[in-house]
Amino acid sequence: MSASASRSFTLSDFDFELPPELIAQHPAAERSGSRLLDGSSPAVVDRIFRELPNLLNPGDLLVFNDTKVIKARIFGEKATGGKLELLIERVLPGHQVVAHMKVSKKPLVGGKMFMMGGAQNGGFDATLLGRWPDENGQLFHLQLSDEPHALMEKHGHVPLPPYIEHTDTAEDAQRYQTVFARAPGAVAAPTAALHFDEALLAALDTRGVQRASVTLHVGAGTFQPVKTENIAEHTMHSEWYEVPQATQQAIAACKARGGQVVAVGTTTVRTLESWAQFNQASGDTQIFITPGFAFKVVDRLITNFHLPKSTLMMLVSAFAGYDHIMGLYRHAIAQKYRFFSYGDAMLLTRTAPAAQSN
Repeated sequence: MSASASRSFTLSDFDFELPPELIAQHPAAERSGSRLLDGSSPAVVDRIFRELPNLLNPGDLLVFNDTKVIKARIFGEKATGGKLELLIERVLPGHQVVAHMKVSKKPLVGGKMFMMGGAQNGGFDATLLGRWPDENGQLFHLQLSDEPHALMEKHGHVPLPPYIEHTDTAEDAQRYQTVFARAPGAVAAPTAALHFDEALLAALDTRGVQRASVTLHVGAGTFQPVKTENIAEHTMHSEWYEVPQATQQAIAACKARGGQVVAVGTTTVRTLESWAQFNQASGDTQIFITPGFAFKVVDRLITNFHLPKSTLMMLVSAFAGYDHIMGLYRHAIAQKYRFFSYGDAMLLTRTAPAAQSN
């Protein structure tokens, strides 16, 4: 067992000082022109992301999250005139949704909200049905007056993360979305995949690197802060995922030929390891990966730089070793890498022990 796996961690262990100017407010001019910190071996190397094909081997398998970011942020008002904001987290059957709500005073069950002027003025109506997933839930269950995806596409805004300070623009609508986004449902992008463009994908094909996809609809809970110093007391947010049969077969074939499974982003890691841990190809996951976790699927990881004290810092530390990760972050800050969703990326190799197969 590695030293990091055997020690006990608290929330403070995952803290670091980040100069505010390193928080990327806009994407790089070219997707694959961002920087790539190659931390896949002890010899750390500064690279450009388009060099990635040379760092992978023919027969390796890249696994992407093909979720599509929806324009989930919508503004409106209550019948009293009070302003409110919805962030739609999940679409349910029957024109119903689950959403976060920002409002000074929450409306009563049955109360109607008039979004973008309401249905009578070119917008739509939302009626509060209750809390979600139960009466004590933090989210709200709403009935909309029309089909939710169509309403969001017409009236919604790109739900940029809280640390991006500008309002969404046409550039964000394009660049806060992967080039292969397919399945609508995310309120945050799988940001490690934002670095891939068509030219890079073609270069990977030429290199003989295989590709497969999973779906995990990233929820706003991905930005939820950990508030307990004892990280074991943290309640992980829930997100829906799916690992298609074709991807399961591609992973088995990759392992059989001696290739490595390379997860693009922490959402892909959470999806693949949820499937492997719970033997369930689709459903909701609250998997919480911290140092000591035994990985069953993922061999290498491409990921952006994450928030201090976040569950994602814990995940990458579990994957590549706490001391190595903290050293990489110190290097990235010293070399002025760009952080978070629109920032740069790094490549990691798993140092945590793999789970024993049954």
